Amino acid sequence: MVKLTKRVVDAAVAETKDYVLWDDELIGFGLRIFPTGKRSYLIQYRAGGRSRRYTIGIHGVWTPETARREAKSQLGRVAQGEDPAEERAELNKAMSMKELCELYMQDLRDGLILGKGGRPKKQSTVDIDLGRIERHVIPLLGSRRVKDLTKAILTKAMRDIMAGKTKAFIKTKKLRGRANVRGGPGTAARTLGLIGGILTYAVDLGIIDSNPAHGIKRPKDNVRSRRLNDGEYRILGRMLKAAAQIEKFGPTIDIIRQIALTGCRRGEIINLKWCDVDIDGSCLRLSESKEGKSVRPVGLPVVEFLEQHQSEDNGTYVFPGPRGEDTAFGGFPNHWDEIFLGSPLEGVTAHVLRHSFASIGNDLGFTEVTIAALMGHAKGSVTSKYIHVLDAALIMAADTLAGYIAALLDGRIFKQRAYSLDRASRKAALSEFLDRQEAPIRKAA
Repeated sequence: MVKLTKRVVDAAVAETKDYVLWDDELIGFGLRIFPTGKRSYLIQYRAGGRSRRYTIGIHGVWTPETARREAKSQLGRVAQGEDPAEERAELNKAMSMKELCELYMQDLRDGLILGKGGRPKKQSTVDIDLGRIERHVIPLLGSRRVKDLTKAILTKAMRDIMAGKTKAFIKTKKLRGRANVRGGPGTAARTLGLIGGILTYAVDLGIIDSNPAHGIKRPKDNVRSRRLNDGEYRILGRMLKAAAQIEKFGPTIDIIRQIALTGCRRGEIINLKWCDVDIDGSCLRLSESKEGKSVRPVGLPVVEFLEQHQSEDNGTYVFPGPRGEDTAFGGFPNHWDEIFLGSPLEGVTAHVLRHSFASIGNDLGFTEVTIAALMGHAKGSVTSKYIHVLDAALIMAADTLAGYIAALLDGRIFKQRAYSLDRASRKAALSEFLDRQEAPIRKAA
């Protein structure tokens, strides 16, 4: 036995069967290691002549120190004749899905529900999850007991969401805010995924033994395949040029261009901070993104734009709010709608620009891994905080994509795109590179 510390817990190795690592300082306090690698804290004690176990919670949400304090508290109750495990069993028998959701939502607000990479979920994700729970999960499943949930019940709830049975037009907490709650396959698929997460949370708390949501076939979410072709890029360029005649659209036009030239998510550009801009390294070192910290190579047109707008008087944000406020620009959604309304590109979203960036990269012959690195996808994102100089190939790819898209926005017409397969262009580029690198011939004395 050893004292359970963070180092000991992190070093514990999963085996083919679950086992308990007991603490040698607090008798009855232990760490259960599952074959999957999951770890949970527990106490074991005797009550009523029999041995009982009480699960405190999973490692990650609980630390060894907080779990030890909880263990001392519960063992103190045992010494006074109480039985925490029996009390929890009685409570769990009657726990409704609404009550479970309330526990989950409180932990979600407190940052105890972990998302990608073991990090607390971002506030935007928290808000979306809370909305789905309140508008879909609780209305359909709130009155059911958690232990009574089955695959059949959850499948029916999913189909009800697909059929629009939970749709409503409701008032939100914002002043004059209204939300149009819709159903459909996409909403049903994502809500069932959230229900699965809530029930996994219930398993971790010892409320149920298994997750009935596992294995349910979900409807395929709508795959966003819309992209701009060359002609539509030129139309977009003309639209932005016309909108530039209206002063208030200035920041929005710049944001749209940078989304198009980088493939970044809308929020990543709107909320871009100068401290995340590395002009010398030709990249954005985002301190926060969907995938956590992320390094994004950017092309020369983007670098030149940032250089032109950088000054000693800059505030926190590259695109600041109005009236000199040190906030990110907030008028983008309304301006976007005004610019695109009634145009040939009405219905296009900022995500379409991101998807189009990836499609252009594919057309130009870049690999999926290269495109993923440029866009910050999890499977190819450059996330290491130790990277100071990016691969020259990534910078070249960023230059090529940004330059090509910028030229389309400026109205240029190209006859072909197979950049990487064009032998003549490759030879010309290589010859130019070698000529630039060659040292001058020194004359004999």
